[in-house]
Amino acid sequence: MGRAYEVRKASMGKTADAKTKVYSRYGREIYVAAKSGGTDPNGNLSLRRLIEKAKKDQVPAHVIDRALDKAKGAGGEDFVPARYEGFGPGGCMVIVDCLTDNHARTFADVRMCFNKNGAKIGAPGAVSHMFDHLAIFRFKGDDDEPVLEALMAADIDVTDVECEDGSVTVFAPDSEFDRVRTALSEAMPGISFDVDDISWVPQNTSPISSEDAAMLEKFIAALDDCDDVQQVYHSAELPA
Repeated sequence: MGRAYEVRKASMGKTADAKTKVYSRYGREIYVAAKSGGTDPNGNLSLRRLIEKAKKDQVPAHVIDRALDKAKGAGGEDFVPARYEGFGPGGCMVIVDCLTDNHARTFADVRMCFNKNGAKIGAPGAVSHMFDHLAIFRFKGDDDEPVLEALMAADIDVTDVECEDGSVTVFAPDSEFDRVRTALSEAMPGISFDVDDISWVPQNTSPISSEDAAMLEKFIAALDDCDDVQQVYHSAELPA
């Protein structure tokens, strides 16, 4: 499940031309987290996680600061989460997470992406019950026993721990994200996480053809062009 996770989570905006979109998405997420939970990262763990993630993805400090300053002011945009689910090319399951200030616009944009790319949008809950919402940590290592011991000592509920190809991957319920991160950091000072994220991970994957894989890439690119789309998850097992 560990290596496949990175394939099935559609990475948005990795090219230089897409950096502005990445900055905008982080800015929006940080603004929403700060608006709802306070602008002090020490007292708002969700905000702290987002800021750390943004810095890791090389989001400039001024983008983060502008989002925080915006959240401190009165009024501002009223962004709320929106989730759309359905089936992509080859019948794979798809979850599209958005932040929007206009549900009608966002739904229309996302539905158009589905309709034009061999996909079918479904009702709320159509596929999310076939995914697990997990905290995921990956770091270099070749022994999972000390990791398990540290997590058990901290009385943390862990879904799975994998050790392969010189990396250890820990899967835990999304609610345990901060406790897992703290326990690992305390047990292994200086630990560097290659992945520390909360993600929708499919319980089962769906092999798709090369033709469907090309259509899936086009579908994800279309979603990437939607300003309100934050992240896309799918269950497709891509051809080697």
